[in-house]
Amino acid sequence: MLTRIDHIGIACSDLDKTVEFYRATYGFEVFHSEINEEQGVREAMLKINETSDGGASYLQLLEPIREDSAVGKWMAKNGEGVHHIAFGTADVDTDSEAIRDKGVRVLYEQPRRGSMDSRITFLHPKDCHGVLTELVTAADPAAHKD
Repeated sequence: MLTRIDHIGIACSDLDKTVEFYRATYGFEVFHSEINEEQGVREAMLKINETSDGGASYLQLLEPIREDSAVGKWMAKNGEGVHHIAFGTADVDTDSEAIRDKGVRVLYEQPRRGSMDSRITFLHPKDCHGVLTELVTAADPAAHKD
């Protein structure tokens, strides 16, 4: 089932300044960056460490590119800060169905494309004690290093 903390999503108003803060303060470097039009964000993945399941853990910095995006709406209400936590899984389809069967609302009927060509879905925060939770099946991370 769930194998690691894949990433922690942090909403920010200026991606470049936020990346520089994490680089200067902690020494974290950008592993991958992209614009995800579907989700309405510009993002940077800062690799923290490798994990025992062959994956990695990241900070995902998210700058909304549209006010009507999920992150844009969240920031209008909450400002900058931790937006979600993501758990890695070898099979997002199977695990999201198993979690749905336990009464937790899964926000996407079918997993969607996420960062670095991963497959993702989200769990409703009201069913997860107030925490927006993402499930991630990673693509080959070596193929996406910037």
